[in-house]
Amino acid sequence: MTDTPASRPGKVLVPAEELRGLAAALLEKGGLGPEHARTTAEVFVWAALRGIDSHGTARVPAYLELLAKGVANARPEITVESGAAAVAVLDADRAPGPVALTAAAEEAVTRARASGVAAVGVRRTVHTGAIGYYVSKIARQGLIGIAFVAGMPNMGYAGVKGVAVATSPLAVAVPARSHAPLLLDMATATIALGRIRQARANGTPLPEGAAATADGTPTTDPEKAVMPLPLGGAKGSGMSLAFELLTGVLVGAPILAAFHSDDPGGREHRQNALIVAIDPAAFGDADAFTEAVDATLAALKALPPADGARGVFYPGERSASLGVLRAGEGVPVAAKVWRELTESAARFGVTVPEVQV
Repeated sequence: MTDTPASRPGKVLVPAEELRGLAAALLEKGGLGPEHARTTAEVFVWAALRGIDSHGTARVPAYLELLAKGVANARPEITVESGAAAVAVLDADRAPGPVALTAAAEEAVTRARASGVAAVGVRRTVHTGAIGYYVSKIARQGLIGIAFVAGMPNMGYAGVKGVAVATSPLAVAVPARSHAPLLLDMATATIALGRIRQARANGTPLPEGAAATADGTPTTDPEKAVMPLPLGGAKGSGMSLAFELLTGVLVGAPILAAFHSDDPGGREHRQNALIVAIDPAAFGDADAFTEAVDATLAALKALPPADGARGVFYPGERSASLGVLRAGEGVPVAAKVWRELTESAARFGVTVPEVQV
């Protein structure tokens, strides 16, 4: 993955540490405590470094709005309940997702160290951000991380007319020795909602079978598209439903049933998650495991690339390389996003770092 001045027109270049500091300062002015503000900013900048712009610092203004409206709780009372040594449920009390899921990942690692495998459910959080961050945090400690998230229904379902389920994501991170960890981070939708909005702004057609109108009719017209369609039809539909059961229903905070009922609170924004940590040492030699992961990835990359392919890559490889590059050279931020950040900074009296245009 390349990242050159020619590939980022209309963007400003901000040093990663400066961007992290700005985001944290704004979130703290928005009401978060210093530690929670830093944690949330870290998740955003991690995504921005890896090129996941939809979940990067573009989210700061949206989070400020969630905090201002009280949708996200700036001063949550997070509690952890344990029903077994390797299981816990973290009640987020509407804390921002980065705060709740970072705590859940840390809890999962601690319990997995003692039990070999651990699962931590998260209920009542608000927008989890890029869930690849949390499993990567687990993998950096030598464990395997798996995460599921379910939120408000905003996607079609095979055979249903209109919105039915959520674009629920899945992430898996597996540590290696000399390679960057494998990081699979995917949604159950064919296309992200942000991509639909972007296509609408640019006036470009959507891919066939990616989005639909309000009544579920597939369309390539971004002006008519209001929801994404599930990845692989029934496959993406089934995965999303399964993730609702594995997260919200499992921890006693279901979303889908309430959303489609007459419950007045059924459409209040919320998300649930399940984070699993697996310690390879519980299965045998942890060093032998990471060596075997390296050998597997190397074998894949040694396969002959298809005609026209730039190489053979495993999930997370290119975004990790981009992250290293941007950490040294700076993070490109879209002009519109930078304008929103600087406007918020002016409102709160926060100093804005110097940038390259």
